[in-house]
Amino acid sequence: MIVSIIIIIVIIAAAAITTSKAYAFKHTIDPIENNPNIRTEMDEKNNTHERSDT
Repeated sequence: MIVSIIIIIVIIAAAAITTSKAYAFKHTIDPIENNPNIRTEMDEKNNTHERSDT
């Protein structure tokens, strides 16, 4: 009985520690200027111009 209570306390402590670390994690966001996956208005104008030349 005592061993099971110790195991439960360890599991609850581990869950609390990992949850607090997860909330403390700071996410970063890539700047829009350097993101190759985002099309800008200038890119769309260049692509339209290139298509009309061929």
